[in-house]
Amino acid sequence: MQRPELKTLAAALSAALLLAGCAVGPDYQRPDTALPERFAQAEATAQASATAVDKEWWTLFQDATLNNLVAQARAYNTDLLLAVARLEEADGLVREANSAFFPEISAQGASSRSRISSVTATPLPASVDPVRVNHRAVLATSFELDLWGKLRRASEAARAQALASRYNRDTVELTLAGQVTQAYFTLRAYDAQLVAAQESLKSREEALTIAQNRQRGGLASALDVQQAETNRATLLAQTSTLRRQRALTLNQLALLTGRPDLTVAAGDLRTLPLPPVPPAGLPSTLLEARPDLRQAEELLVSANAQIGVAKAALFPTISLTGNLGSESQSLSSLFTSPASVWSYGAGLTMPIFAAGKYVSRLDQATARQKQAVATYQKAVQTAFKEVNDALVSVREAGEGEAAQQTRADAAQKTLELAQLRYKSGYSPFLEVLDAQRTANDAQMDLISARQTRLSATVDLFKSLGGGWQDSSPRNAPVAANAAAPGQPAN
Repeated sequence: MQRPELKTLAAALSAALLLAGCAVGPDYQRPDTALPERFAQAEATAQASATAVDKEWWTLFQDATLNNLVAQARAYNTDLLLAVARLEEADGLVREANSAFFPEISAQGASSRSRISSVTATPLPASVDPVRVNHRAVLATSFELDLWGKLRRASEAARAQALASRYNRDTVELTLAGQVTQAYFTLRAYDAQLVAAQESLKSREEALTIAQNRQRGGLASALDVQQAETNRATLLAQTSTLRRQRALTLNQLALLTGRPDLTVAAGDLRTLPLPPVPPAGLPSTLLEARPDLRQAEELLVSANAQIGVAKAALFPTISLTGNLGSESQSLSSLFTSPASVWSYGAGLTMPIFAAGKYVSRLDQATARQKQAVATYQKAVQTAFKEVNDALVSVREAGEGEAAQQTRADAAQKTLELAQLRYKSGYSPFLEVLDAQRTANDAQMDLISARQTRLSATVDLFKSLGGGWQDSSPRNAPVAANAAAPGQPAN
C-alpha cells in the first residue's frame, strides 16, 4: 500500500473514532417536580418514632403466620412470577442490543450442479463439459460503524427498559406484600368478631333464660321471651355471615400465596402490636425509594434515548463487510490454497427522499418522550399525595380507635346495669335488648377500628416504598442509597 493511501486510511479511521465518541439526541436530565421538601402531614403525626424501618416491614407485626404467608406469596404468587419472567425477557433484550457492537460472523456453504445448453446460438466446443459443479464454503462478516451513536442509544434504551422491568418486579412484590398483609388483617378481624359474637351470644342466651324463668314465675310476659329469642337468632345469623366472610378471605389469601390448599388457624387481631409511625419532618426525597417511581423514570430514560435512535437514522450508515473461504469444482481441492477466495468492502447508505418518514419517526419519539415526562411527573405527585393520605389515615385511625374503645367500655357497663335492673324488676326487657345490640355493635366497630388503624400503617409502608429512616444528621435519607437512573439498585 502506498504512503498516500496509508495517510488517507489513517485519516478516515481517526475521523471514525472521533465520530464514534459522540451520540446524537438529548442526554437524559431528570425533570423538575415542584414538590415541598417535607410531608406536611408528618409534622402532625402523633406519637412519632425515630425508629428506622427496613424493607421487610411486615415483620414489625411480630406474627409468624403473617411472615410465612408473605414468604409463600413471594415464592409462588403468579403475578410476581410473571414480573420475574418479564425481567428475564428485558435482560435478554439488553444482551441483544449490546451484541450490535460486535461483528456478526456467519458460516455459509453451498454446492451446486448445473448443465449448460449445447444447442444455443454459440454451441459449446466438444471438449467442454456442459455439466458444471461448484462447491463454496466461506465465513462472512458484517459490522455497522456506530458513528452517530444509534447503537449506543439503542443499548441505553434497552438497559433502561430492563431496569424498569426490575423496578416493576419490586413494585409487584411490594404491592403483593401489602395485599397479603391486608387480607391477613381482614381474616384476623373476622376471627376477633367471631369471638366477640360468641361472647354476645352467651349474654343473649342468659337473657333468654332469665326471661323464660320470669315468665314461668308470672313476672314477665311471653313478649319478653319472643324478643329475647329474636335477639339471639339475629346474632346467630350475624355469626354465620362472619364465618362466610372469613372463608372468602381465606380463599383470597390462598390465591395471593399460590397455595389453593391454604389453611390458617383462628387468631385475634387485637393481639397484633402497632408498628412505629415515621418521625416529624419526613423528607419528600424518600419518594425516590418507591420502585414505581424508579420504574417511571427508567421508562422516561428509555424514551429519551429513543430520540437519539430516531435522529441517527437521518445520518449516513456505514457498514463493513467481508468474506473468507474457498471455492472449487471438486470437494477434494475445496480447501487447498488455490481455491481460496476473499473479499472486503464498505458500504454507505443515506436517506435522500423518504417522504418525511424518518423525520416523522423522530417527531413520534419526541412526543413519546414528552408523554413519559408527564407520566413521571404525575407519578411523583400521586406518590406525594398517597404518603400524605396515609399519614392522615394513621393519625385519625388512632384517634378513632381510642374513641371506639371508650364507646365499647361504656356500652358494656350499660349492658351490665340494664341486666341488673331487669333482674330486679326496675326496667322493662326492652332496655336489655337495646343495651345488648349497642354493646355488640360497639365491640364489632372497635375491632373494625383496630383493623383500619393497622391497614393505614400498611398503606403508609407501601406509599414510602417499604420503609423510612429518620431525618436526623446521623442517618442519611433513604434516597441517598437509591441508584442513579440507568444504573441497577443495590
